[in-house]
Amino acid sequence: MWPPLHGLCSLSRTGGAMAALLKLSRRGDNANVRPSTRSAGLSAHTCEALLFRKHGDPPRVVRLEDIDLPPMGAKDVLVKILAAPINPSDINMIQGTYSILPDLPAVGGNEGVAQVLEVGSRVTSLKTGDWVIPRDTGLGTWRTEAVLAEDDVISLPNDIPLLSAATLGVNPCTAFRMLSDFEHLKPGDTVIQNAANSGVGQAVIQIAAARGVNTINVIRDRSEFTQLSDRLKAIGATHVIKEEALRRPEMKELFKTCPKPKLALNGVGGKSATELLRHLQIGGSMVTYGGMAKQPVTVPVSALIFKDVKVRGFWVTQWKRDHSNDERAFRAMLDELCSLIQQGKLTAPACSEVGLKDYNKALEVAMTPFTSAKQVLIM
Repeated sequence: MWPPLHGLCSLSRTGGAMAALLKLSRRGDNANVRPSTRSAGLSAHTCEALLFRKHGDPPRVVRLEDIDLPPMGAKDVLVKILAAPINPSDINMIQGTYSILPDLPAVGGNEGVAQVLEVGSRVTSLKTGDWVIPRDTGLGTWRTEAVLAEDDVISLPNDIPLLSAATLGVNPCTAFRMLSDFEHLKPGDTVIQNAANSGVGQAVIQIAAARGVNTINVIRDRSEFTQLSDRLKAIGATHVIKEEALRRPEMKELFKTCPKPKLALNGVGGKSATELLRHLQIGGSMVTYGGMAKQPVTVPVSALIFKDVKVRGFWVTQWKRDHSNDERAFRAMLDELCSLIQQGKLTAPACSEVGLKDYNKALEVAMTPFTSAKQVLIM
């Protein structure tokens, strides 16, 4: 028999790396819960949530359930989730293959945007009506409402498009940090990336274009390659090429139009990553943030000895945790990204909006190869 679920719509920091991952209350009472600042009529309120009680195939193990909202403390906020995407990391968490996993049962979803409905008496940084996104992984965003600690969310301007806000916290932040933290890129420099049609890839294209940086964007061959290439160029891609082109002589012609890359961004792994390395200029960096091919990265000895390339990794969750005590760093990044959105220089990735009750279809589509539209649950 499963323990009570009254804690699943709340988040309290209890310390440690897993504290943010929706620790399930195993008490049948609220003896240690902070006093509620809500009316008695609201205290028994419930929310709908996409819950998984075991790891496995997401369409099989995820279920839509009604669960109770807990009382709200003085430093808590009551929020309505507006929209939440389905990311590869969400799928991996449900499958049980991600690097960090929640206690079960757990609410799915690590990203999304919510609107503040009510604030506790000691909340100082937020007010009713504010839009907020999670600061860290593990909020469980696939639900209609939640009671969250003030410190676990950060505000956004509510005049940006809903889909941009819902998809801001992971992919654009990953792209921003990789373009900022590994090589000093100046206007006219070049970045090469695989998985260019991914959420991260689309953000890289747009942020780089806003900075005057060229991008060489590698995508797998497919029947709609021309349409996809045109779409990426429309948002600022300098060049769009197929994977097999990396090994062909025409790359020499391409580099007559732009300098060799200082930075390579790898979201695939395997042979694709090796080919990116071959095109780096001397002293350049390859940063790996994903491994869709599920194959190891092989680094040619010649690239290390004769080109002195640097091979690095990046995980935005770790960056956020490393800067959890530095409000200014996260705030400055979000402000710059939101400014780009407001200027029309950064748009949401291609998205399909799906109602919460159609979650099964959304999960199946999200797991389909060559899917170019991110599934976003609209609450």
